[in-house]
Amino acid sequence: MTKLLHGTCATSVTWEVEDGRLHNVAFADGCNGNLKGISRLVEGLTPQEVVERLKGILCGDKGTSCPDQFARILEQSARA
Repeated sequence: MTKLLHGTCATSVTWEVEDGRLHNVAFADGCNGNLKGISRLVEGLTPQEVVERLKGILCGDKGTSCPDQFARILEQSARA
């Protein structure tokens, strides 16, 4: 799945869910090293675990961040 991010340096995030766990998370653009790190850290977690860990993380005065945007997207996807 691919979703656009808003208000962040990264422009989009892609991921797969297999057996209820996240795999192959990848961000486009943004802070390459940090986003690769986030992708590896969430590998194999459930979407809910990622929401609990990443939601509310802020980047500067943006009011959001790449991890926060990903958590919000996962949370919205769970509601749909």
